[in-house]
Amino acid sequence: MDVQIYQYDAVIVGAGLAGLAAARELTAAGKKTAVITKLHPLRSHSGAAQGGINAALGEGDSVELHEFDTVKGSDYLADQDCVELLCG
Repeated sequence: MDVQIYQYDAVIVGAGLAGLAAARELTAAGKKTAVITKLHPLRSHSGAAQGGINAALGEGDSVELHEFDTVKGSDYLADQDCVELLCG
């Protein structure tokens, strides 16, 4: 098995707005930069953000539906104990 070794001046973890902005600045400064992320950059946090913290206030809403929507909106990557605490 061949192992490839990559060398970078900077490695950025996360491809949200902050990560991509940092990568842009580092690259513009001539640094060899890598960005790693769990998801495709278009689905990274900033691109998938749904507009802050919400609450289940409307008729037909429930805490359980809010929790489900929150977890679904995270592509099922959210810590469900934290979601329960946030939404409850």
